[in-house]
Amino acid sequence: MSHCSHEALPTVVDPGVLAARLDDPRLLIVDLCPREVHEDVHVPGAVHLDPKALLAGEPPATGLLPDDLRLSEVLSAIGLTPERHVVAYDDEGGGWAGRLLWTLAVLGHRHLSLLDGGLGAWLAEDLPTREGFEPAVRSDYRARASRGAWLDTDEVRERIDDPDSVILDVRSGAEYRGDDVRAARGGHIPGAAHLEWTATMDRARLLRLKPESALREMLESRGVTPDREVIVHCQTHHRSSHTWVVLRALGYPRVRAYPGSWAQWGNREDTPVETGDPLPATTLAAHRDAAAGASAAAA
Repeated sequence: MSHCSHEALPTVVDPGVLAARLDDPRLLIVDLCPREVHEDVHVPGAVHLDPKALLAGEPPATGLLPDDLRLSEVLSAIGLTPERHVVAYDDEGGGWAGRLLWTLAVLGHRHLSLLDGGLGAWLAEDLPTREGFEPAVRSDYRARASRGAWLDTDEVRERIDDPDSVILDVRSGAEYRGDDVRAARGGHIPGAAHLEWTATMDRARLLRLKPESALREMLESRGVTPDREVIVHCQTHHRSSHTWVVLRALGYPRVRAYPGSWAQWGNREDTPVETGDPLPATTLAAHRDAAAGASAAAA
């Protein structure tokens, strides 16, 4: 094994880079594709995890974090230990892989990577594969979630007019506008920025992320800047988990999730809702500055 193989993997890892590291015992490669896909073809050494095991909550808010006891069982079953470097992938754009990585970050796990482009990019590179089901070597992982890593509905509502925070809605444009209604009410959280999660991916390159410069331009043009706390959500914090990884890879220091997402917000009667297209970032900034000024004057 060469000396370079001991270097840490980046947050988003290229298939070729991972292929050169398959013999590293510290890696734990986790496949979140459907089980039948995993049995047909997977990255050598990958263990399978059903992504539904990462979700909890009563309908309609089914994207909440399971409790520590449940997560301890799920993660012990795949052989997780604190020193392992987890590389996650799926076959649907990275949402489920991102959900695992976000969950692990909430638990304080530090070594995390997303396979850029997932299974599709791996196969397109003609890299080694295996078939069948490889059982994991069970561990005794003790999950302890950090409550400060995510926000509940009341905490999100407090940030609507906070100039230090920006809510980033990564659902489709139709969901954001309120044309595609997937809860009791359609629309979006007032003032939320909008960037559909798939806009960060290059379809011509099998859903790998677009270049860093393009990602930064898309985010910053929407007021999603590294100096602000960014709160990501979608319908159940599946799609927005991928966006959380993107922001982490770009070095955004304060990124948190609203796992209740629109399934919770849109089904409550006491939460404000807006419809229509997003306002320009400059208009939103002016609105927030005015709100901040009014708050300071009242204090």
